Amino acid sequence: MAKFRELLTPKDMTEGTPWKRIVEFAIPMLIGNIAQQFYNTADSIIVGKYIGDNALAAVGSASPVLNLLLVFFVGVATGAGIMVAQYFGAKDREGLSRSIGVSITLTAIVSLFIMVIGPLVTRPLLAFLNTPDSIIDWCEEYLSIFFIGVMGFSYFNILSGILRGLGDSVSALVFLLISTALNVGLDIWFIAELNMGVAGVALATVIAQGISAILCFIKLMQMKDIFDLNLKMLTPVKEYSAKLIKLGLPSGLTQAIFSFAMIAVQSLTNTFGEMVIACNVIVMRVDGFAMMPNFTFGNAMTTFVGQNIGAKKMDRVEKGMKDGTKIAVGVSTAITITILVFGKYLMGLFTDTAELIELSMRMMRILSVGYIAMAVTQSLSGVMRGAGDTVTPMWISLITTIALRVPVAYGIAYFTRSEAYPAGRPEALFISLLLAWICGAIITTFFFKKGKWKSKGFLDEN
Repeated sequence: MAKFRELLTPKDMTEGTPWKRIVEFAIPMLIGNIAQQFYNTADSIIVGKYIGDNALAAVGSASPVLNLLLVFFVGVATGAGIMVAQYFGAKDREGLSRSIGVSITLTAIVSLFIMVIGPLVTRPLLAFLNTPDSIIDWCEEYLSIFFIGVMGFSYFNILSGILRGLGDSVSALVFLLISTALNVGLDIWFIAELNMGVAGVALATVIAQGISAILCFIKLMQMKDIFDLNLKMLTPVKEYSAKLIKLGLPSGLTQAIFSFAMIAVQSLTNTFGEMVIACNVIVMRVDGFAMMPNFTFGNAMTTFVGQNIGAKKMDRVEKGMKDGTKIAVGVSTAITITILVFGKYLMGLFTDTAELIELSMRMMRILSVGYIAMAVTQSLSGVMRGAGDTVTPMWISLITTIALRVPVAYGIAYFTRSEAYPAGRPEALFISLLLAWICGAIITTFFFKKGKWKSKGFLDEN
């Protein structure tokens, strides 16, 4: 029992063997990412099996709009995670307390804004995306419920991010597993038993994440030996608010750029019809699992580098970067091979339609090599973010999504139009994504080797 309680405490990543610290921190995060993806996958499986392929397409079509309006939280979470990691590594109690306090306050402000604006802009955005009439009402219902209950989602993600910044990825995992179990149980009850349809999916997620957000807050309140959380610390201070915005804004803009690109691509996807829309949903769900080690090691590198830069231990940063990237590439390669071998069985979890399974598997093969490239991109970007350089990953995202992926997708679709494919071949959606990933890895490696990120530690700015 004592050992278990020890797992649920913040971890100092400035001591010990770098690769071991990274792996110890990454494993709970990887399990957590599996659980997070299970959220989305369970929704899709239950919707596809109990309601139908059109309902599955509706949930997928809602995702770009959802991601666009949640970019604010990405910025706050990223800025908070970097600040917490660096102040924790520097053993600066005042800075750590202020960082956590301002993150909680800004999250409340942004959540209230989304709760009001989200439901108002949902229908116009869906119409702008050429969402088919057969699914637009379901999309609107799903999004409206999610936005009204966004407070639980926002605090769950922000507070669990703070826990990870403190090196406590295990507590964040435990609360995520609780949330996942609740989500799946409520999904089955609301959809299979109460016949609530797509609305039940959104309601189940809102309730589950709200409960986990409360658990995260209770856990933070128990860490009084590390930082102070009171009314004084919750009051925004210009210095810390500015730092959080400076660190978080590029990541928020990166997510906004990605979301705009997704909206543009979703608009193209919708022209291919319900079958391709449903295919895209299935591929992106499996894609989420393939991407997990990449995002996991990227986030682990951010925390590891943040704490060690705060402690001014650059030798550990260099060693950790090399080890972490190698491990990420190895794990990503293994998962990619597994998906290629067993992919059809995974596709079959979402639908019984043979044509849809075959189409989804064909698209998945196109993306396969890109996951290894993304392992490099995410690991090196994680290092740069941990050092306080969140601008460089933003520009790389801008280049690979807006300047590359969107034009290539539309270009391939345009030049492959035919009588059989009046809107163009759907492969355009995935070939363009593969090219963006490969180019992103090349550009990220180039800027990383230039080394400007090494001088970005914000604790040295004052």
